[in-house]
Amino acid sequence: MTPSPSVAPGNPAILPPHTPLPLYYKNEAEHQAFLRRIFDSTAADYDRIESVLAFGTGPAYRRAALTQAGLCAGAQVLDVGIGTGLVAREALKIIGPTGKLVGVDPSVGMMEQINLPGVELVPGVAEALPRPDASCDFVSMGYAMRHISDVAAAFSEFHRVLRPGGRLVVLEITKPEGRIATALLKGYMRAVVPLIARVVGRRSNTSELWRYYWDTIEACIAPERVLEALRAAGFTDVRRHASLGVFSEYMARKPENTVEAG
Repeated sequence: MTPSPSVAPGNPAILPPHTPLPLYYKNEAEHQAFLRRIFDSTAADYDRIESVLAFGTGPAYRRAALTQAGLCAGAQVLDVGIGTGLVAREALKIIGPTGKLVGVDPSVGMMEQINLPGVELVPGVAEALPRPDASCDFVSMGYAMRHISDVAAAFSEFHRVLRPGGRLVVLEITKPEGRIATALLKGYMRAVVPLIARVVGRRSNTSELWRYYWDTIEACIAPERVLEALRAAGFTDVRRHASLGVFSEYMARKPENTVEAG
């Protein structure tokens, strides 16, 4: 049976990734200013601390997640929230010399840390991607969903820039379901990680970034809501794979028979 065409959706309702965090900002304007300040000013420390926290396992994990989501050699990749290039670096190993990768991020300071020859860097936000319709095969977003303003708008943009049949993966850290596991992770992220950041980092406010990191995890929308938002944006084959109950990989595909909105 020939499936019915899937029509690209219109403007969905705004979906913030987490509840407001008044400890850091009072309104959306202050939220955006806080994000620009904290990421620009701590960018030089980011990769060093991430490597310590992940015990050096980050590159292999990201590469496996990208492969599981369907990334292959020769693909045209858009990495949204490229940051310092941690996900992009592994994607380049998979797509090889015949592929192409474009990175988008609102933080100029984070992108200044990237040293990946051949990668095109474009300032921008997930909710209004500065890329043409149907211009890539694969969209990735690594641990940046909690730092955007509207998950629904971002997913709609991911759908717009992907070619029919294109795939995406969104990597995120998710609050554990059990109270004990949550308390343990919260203690680690809220106390141990900022301490490590103060010792290893070179910027005085790096520890603040990692406290904020946990607070956004704790306040983040549930995985089921993320999956619903992907379906509402027009994606199929929507699924989540969770490693250790904490590391979430949201995967989806744009239908082959999508009819783009005029």
